Amino acid sequence: MRLKNTVINAMGVVLGLSTSGLLAQSLTQQEIDKLGAELTPIGAERAGNAAGTIPEWTGGLGSDAGEVLDNNFQSNPFAGEQPEFVITAQNYQEHREHLTPGQMALFERYPDTYRMPVFQSKRTVGYPDAVYEQVKRTAGQARLVNGGDGIENFAHDVLAFPIPKSGAEVIWNHHTRYRLNYKRWYMQAMPQTNGSYTLIKMEEEVAYPQFMPDVDASSMPNTLLFFKQRVNAPSRLAGNVLLVHDTLDQLQEPRMAWVYNAGQRRVRRAPQVAYDGQGSASDGLRTSDNFAMYNGAPDRYDWKLVGKQEVYIPYNAYRMADRKVKYEDVLQAGHINPEHTRFELHRVWQVQGSLKQGQRHVYAQRNFFVDEDSWMISLADHYDGRGTLWRVGEGHIAFNYKRQTAGYAIETLYDLLAGRYIALGMYTEEESAPQYDYQPSYNQFTPAALRASGVR
Repeated sequence: MRLKNTVINAMGVVLGLSTSGLLAQSLTQQEIDKLGAELTPIGAERAGNAAGTIPEWTGGLGSDAGEVLDNNFQSNPFAGEQPEFVITAQNYQEHREHLTPGQMALFERYPDTYRMPVFQSKRTVGYPDAVYEQVKRTAGQARLVNGGDGIENFAHDVLAFPIPKSGAEVIWNHHTRYRLNYKRWYMQAMPQTNGSYTLIKMEEEVAYPQFMPDVDASSMPNTLLFFKQRVNAPSRLAGNVLLVHDTLDQLQEPRMAWVYNAGQRRVRRAPQVAYDGQGSASDGLRTSDNFAMYNGAPDRYDWKLVGKQEVYIPYNAYRMADRKVKYEDVLQAGHINPEHTRFELHRVWQVQGSLKQGQRHVYAQRNFFVDEDSWMISLADHYDGRGTLWRVGEGHIAFNYKRQTAGYAIETLYDLLAGRYIALGMYTEEESAPQYDYQPSYNQFTPAALRASGVR
């Protein structure tokens, strides 16, 4: 009897550790061997679907897929293609199998104007061979800690969990997906219900320790990235700067953030730049963790892996990155102009985040739909404390074939209750498209550098 109780107690300890994330389910060699075989090198299903509406992955677009234009712009490799069909408020019920609750709510909210042009699916995302080699070499090494709130054994690698077993692992894949240092200039706008708006001009720099020549990445194993964002217009906001140092385990080492207020000419700590703190110059239409569809510490939610679905998601958004398309062509009342959008059928991981008991956030639940080929969140449904669907996010994914990295051509977050939205990230009227050959130094991401960055 004593031996039996000892075994039961030991099993309880193991189960408790597993639930808390201190023990993570590791991958077998047989599972790892699937990477680059029946799975793509980063864990997506290589095969197309049975209906033939999702093609097989064959490597993505090569760097010569289109013409590279002046100032880092690229030509649209699918220019001239027409949608196979258009989903509207009148026919969306016929397609609901491949729609999210948020998409269906947009058809109901804007029955006369919101529509989804659906094009032939193209699996364009592909990364350098060195990324694939690293992902396979390190597969199964990363571990969740603090119940999934952080990860260990993963400093400065790409893609923590290429074969995820939990919702938290999928969220961490979004955070640790393949990205390069970049500098970009873009607009943010919050149209009123009548369609009027003021453009907020932003400048942003993002750097990763492993890609910074003057940084010993091994000396900062918990650092995920450095982020600096400056407002350039309108004049009442110009010169305000935000600096963020993000970590892999924010319970061990919380996010550090500072702001420089140009009016006060003062640098101060900014603990509110996290979770549901108001996003920069957003008129209250997004939270800090809405940026890049989702960012920051995941500790306030329990993450459930719902499974995989085939969903029409905004993809290959090259039209949104076409220099001939002006901001006024895109921004309109209610939602962006569907004429410039492109939706395709892709497989996504659905993850549901439910607010933990005792935690606080304006979103009581958020459902993310994560593209299997890029590990980027493409759609997001956010619910308030009453269980009402409140905000619907769209991340319009575009693959930069020259630099072999994926990003968002524009992000939108629709407030269904207010009838307004925020759009950010579009750069077609800026002097340059995002610069991925950016080589910053660590000194550019220190609080001491903020005052110089904010000089008008």
